[in-house]
Amino acid sequence: MSSETANQDFFKSSVLGHPAGLFVLFFTEMWERFSYYGMRALLVIFLISTFDKGGWGWTTERALGLYGTYTMGVYLTPVIGGLIADKLIGYRWAVIIGAFIMTLGHASMAFETEMFLYIGLGCLIIGNGLFKPNMTSMISNLYKDHPEKKDGAYSIFYMGVNAGAFLGIMLCGYIGEKVSWSWGFGLAGIFMFLGMLQFYFTQNIFGNVGLSAKQTKDLKMEEKVDDTPKKVIFDRMIVVFIFSIFTVFFWAAFEQAGGSMTIFADKYTQRVLEGNAGLTFKFVDAILTIVPLGIITYVLIKLFSKTFKKYSVGNIILSSSFLIIWCIVIWKINKEFSATETEVPATWFGILNSLFIIAFAPLFSKWWESKYNLPGAVKFGLGLVLLGLGFGFLAYGSSSIMPGATDVVRVSMVWLVLAYLFHTLGELCLSPVGLSYVSKLVPAAWIGMMFGVYYLFIAMGNKLAGSMGGMIEKITNEYSLSTFFLIFTIVPIVMGLFISALNPVIKKLMHGVK
Repeated sequence: MSSETANQDFFKSSVLGHPAGLFVLFFTEMWERFSYYGMRALLVIFLISTFDKGGWGWTTERALGLYGTYTMGVYLTPVIGGLIADKLIGYRWAVIIGAFIMTLGHASMAFETEMFLYIGLGCLIIGNGLFKPNMTSMISNLYKDHPEKKDGAYSIFYMGVNAGAFLGIMLCGYIGEKVSWSWGFGLAGIFMFLGMLQFYFTQNIFGNVGLSAKQTKDLKMEEKVDDTPKKVIFDRMIVVFIFSIFTVFFWAAFEQAGGSMTIFADKYTQRVLEGNAGLTFKFVDAILTIVPLGIITYVLIKLFSKTFKKYSVGNIILSSSFLIIWCIVIWKINKEFSATETEVPATWFGILNSLFIIAFAPLFSKWWESKYNLPGAVKFGLGLVLLGLGFGFLAYGSSSIMPGATDVVRVSMVWLVLAYLFHTLGELCLSPVGLSYVSKLVPAAWIGMMFGVYYLFIAMGNKLAGSMGGMIEKITNEYSLSTFFLIFTIVPIVMGLFISALNPVIKKLMHGVK
């Protein structure tokens, strides 16, 4: 089958306006993100929890130092993973092998010993390096003849990312905090394994795209890269570099979600609800759980209608995964309504980001495909400004918490809800759009490697997030908690305004890429 025929076959079947194959990638990425965010939600809070709560009693600085190193690692290794796929094994085998290594990593962490913790994190870092850049590279190749649809495709794909994050944080976080840390870590591994099997048995839907390094190279040769003057390529690479620099600032602040914001939720947020407030939360939580899961299940059913006959094994594995999820969700809701006291898990707030993504991603996808689409630099700027405003709510909400106070003041959950809302809107403006622009600005022969380089800058942001987040206690004691969050308010807003002002220069350097 020629690559042109494979690409035509890929676009034959449609689900919600996009090829069915995109949703195979959607669900594969969903389970990988389920495992990543499910584990991430537990890591810091597990490490800093006291021994009587089953934790290891680490200091905040040490826990967030490891967190920052780990999250940096998962974005560093894609540089190597992209090269391995490009030169040796192709995108698909990189995804499959990476998923298997990550499964081993999650299984190791379930043992809850320091040696297995480091082994597990190492496996997750290596596996992610093979998995992450090559999923996005597959979309780039599959949509190579439809560049006008890329922004929308990446936004839909990003909804899959956050659907997995939503389910992972909700279920792994809940089970880890309420039942057992080991069960929480182990659950992440189970769905990583099921996601790998679903991808393996449904991969023929992609034709020969990403099947081997040779076919990957053949696809890239079809792009008329040689017709592009070197000067134009150089200018476009400058734009990728500029976007990458501002990406560092975004993720250094955004990734406080897994660190300082989780600590804020745990120590400084009023999470014990009584009477009507508790009952109301139980109903809201049940609705927030069932409705998004119902929407994702609807997408699954639509995919079944197009692919079940040809890819029955992969679809059966996928449906079995969802059956397990529904059983866990029903058990969780029943357990909560049976409880006399309502205590919101500290990890629960992490689902808000994913929930808002699921709600707003389709709207942003339509926005980017409409005549009101914004220039790339302005999208980045808007994303940074919205992120800063989100931290502004936390700075204001924590203003009543005085430094050095012996009695811990707990503030309303509203401030975290508003922060996650604005962070999500900022993320939708920047993160999927950044991936799309890398795919459009970079020559096809470099696409796998350059996605890895782009993730390298995200790695820098993640390490900074851990290092800066680890200073929360020091800054709070010397100044105030409000001051800590004010830093993350001012810096992103200033950087957002700065890159927006650079739009005329960036537009010129892009040479017609929109």
